[in-house]
Amino acid sequence: MGITPSSPSMGLVIAMGLGTVFLGLICIIAICYVMGAVIRAVEKRAPKAEEPKKAPEAAPASAPSQSLSPEKKGELIAAISAAIAEELGESVEAFRIVSVKKV
Repeated sequence: MGITPSSPSMGLVIAMGLGTVFLGLICIIAICYVMGAVIRAVEKRAPKAEEPKKAPEAAPASAPSQSLSPEKKGELIAAISAAIAEELGESVEAFRIVSVKKV
């Protein structure tokens, strides 16, 4: 005559599962609070960095603006159209760039 183990009730299984989940969440919250306290303590001990000095303002470029050579302009248009085509998910032939202005 063998003894057969009885299976736990459904309510006990649900309670154990929920208890395990909430216990895990509580542990995660506690770890976050402890790590925050450690980081604040380390920041207080670390010497404060000096405020960066303001660099003297650069003079505006005095060189006259040069227009792009035809080769460079073609490369620029190709790069812009490829980026637009990739973003729109269409082929490059689906649209036409009429003008490009430097902003």
